[in-house]
Amino acid sequence: MNDTAPVHKQDVEAAFGSDALAQILRELHIPYIALTPGASFRGLHDSLVNFLGNTRPELLLCIHEENAVSLAHGYARVTNKPLAVALHANVGLMHATMAIFNAWCDRIPIVMVGGVGPLDAVKRRPWVDWIHTSRDLGAIIRDYTKWDDLPGSVAAALESIVRAHRIAMTYPRGPTFVALDAGMQEETLSSPVPMPPLDRFPLPQQASPSPQALRDSVELLRGAQRPLVMIGRVSNDISDWNARMALAERIGAIVLTDIKTGASFPTAHPRHPFPPSLYVNGPATRAIRDADVILSLDWIDLGGTVRQACEGTFPTARVISCSLDEYIHNGWNMDYQALPPADVAMLASPDACVLALLEALGPRDTALPVPWLERPAPEPAEPSAASDCMPLADMARVTTEALAAHHPSYIRLPLGWPGELCRFAHPMDYIGFDGGGGIGSGPGMAVGAALAMRGGDRLPVAVLGDGDYLMGLTALWTGVHYGIPLLVVIANNQSFFNDELHQERVARLRGRPVENKHIGLRMTDPEFDLAGLARNQGAQGSGPVRNAADLASALADGIAAVQAGHVFVIDARVAPEYARAQAGSLMRHIPQR
Repeated sequence: MNDTAPVHKQDVEAAFGSDALAQILRELHIPYIALTPGASFRGLHDSLVNFLGNTRPELLLCIHEENAVSLAHGYARVTNKPLAVALHANVGLMHATMAIFNAWCDRIPIVMVGGVGPLDAVKRRPWVDWIHTSRDLGAIIRDYTKWDDLPGSVAAALESIVRAHRIAMTYPRGPTFVALDAGMQEETLSSPVPMPPLDRFPLPQQASPSPQALRDSVELLRGAQRPLVMIGRVSNDISDWNARMALAERIGAIVLTDIKTGASFPTAHPRHPFPPSLYVNGPATRAIRDADVILSLDWIDLGGTVRQACEGTFPTARVISCSLDEYIHNGWNMDYQALPPADVAMLASPDACVLALLEALGPRDTALPVPWLERPAPEPAEPSAASDCMPLADMARVTTEALAAHHPSYIRLPLGWPGELCRFAHPMDYIGFDGGGGIGSGPGMAVGAALAMRGGDRLPVAVLGDGDYLMGLTALWTGVHYGIPLLVVIANNQSFFNDELHQERVARLRGRPVENKHIGLRMTDPEFDLAGLARNQGAQGSGPVRNAADLASALADGIAAVQAGHVFVIDARVAPEYARAQAGSLMRHIPQR
């Protein structure tokens, strides 16, 4: 790491309240704490540096609180373990809210701590301590976090942080928040405060299906002629990946996956006939309509997906739903999606469900049937009308082919990415989307995921849209500063193009000029120098590149740079269009942002 080592001799025992708070983060084996500095946690900051020596956890300086939370999000996507994030009072917490919402929707564990106060009014400095003190700080994010607390003593704060870690890591996972009184952080300890005995607070084991639900599911699957498995939020453990393959083969099912979640099934497997996409579209909808039994493994928006595929009606198939997600639903946000039909509903871990089903089904006593739907031939790419940039399909093809030999791990893919180029053969081949469907999380998540992969055999690569990149690009400075190798390829159509599709659809419905769809959305006159913005933060950059040959050359340079330990950004100019299948689906089901 590039930060210099602390120069002062460390105390042997905790002398201040924040020393004990820093120590419990170490006891919880949290390796890093991402932060944008703030005076409300200056005590904790000092303890992390001068008491713990800036190790375990080590500070990760971020230029914006949203990047700090996004970084922790990306790290947890790879490791399944939370980082800590320190957020300054109400102002820092408000900056971070979009990234917290992403983590909530994505069911990602993050342990957030925030300074508040001093709560004792006589200890507040004039003006700034007053405007940065909120009576109920957790209320800002309570509707999209699993738990929050404002402990009143050092001992209570230690227990709160342990509880926050435990709740964040309990399925369904999510972010938690503990507000730490600035006065309590800085109080002198008259005697040592005992650390909570962590061995007495183990994480709960994942829930398994009930015996009756398991029997009912086995009966349905044994009798199925056209079974379908829809895989959503599942683990990225390779043994769970192999178990999902074994189950699909055992029951003779075909499999659907999407790109909202990480890689969950080999896309080239004969039982995975349709490319993953943001929404189920085209021939894949037939699989839902024609199936006689559907097994959903925590598929995101099962109810909406099957109703769309069945043109507004319920599927004729018997549905087995395995998910823990109902435990986290509340009334503030509709991230619980449409009410899904289910003939057997199991409040159980989908990975535990797969293992239980395999054991209960036992080995097959007949030959494995052929997939009941064939893999359709990919549609030919339509020629692009643009002359000074490349079609997105060309950019995707060149990128995929250039990186294939270098063991890439795709941290993010942009809207409109052609699903047939999602060539996933391992859980780490693709990390997944951000959960909340906003803009700006990509760079932070990319740096966090690349941090988790640093020193391994993977080439971390994030393919980002230009709007996503521009909103979060200062996260690259953190990657450069801490020596985190990362390749970023920007699909730069110089537009908030998702909204161009919105405006086109509205104009067509109203009989108004479609030619005006770009107004207020195109990022030109002047153009952004996206590679230059990266170079200004110490990264290496190339572009704009406007054709496939130049992109291939830039990718070769980028691969070499990342292998040498650098951050490398490529500005790839693409036409304002999506691949055909994705465009049609997005026009029907386009996100509101």
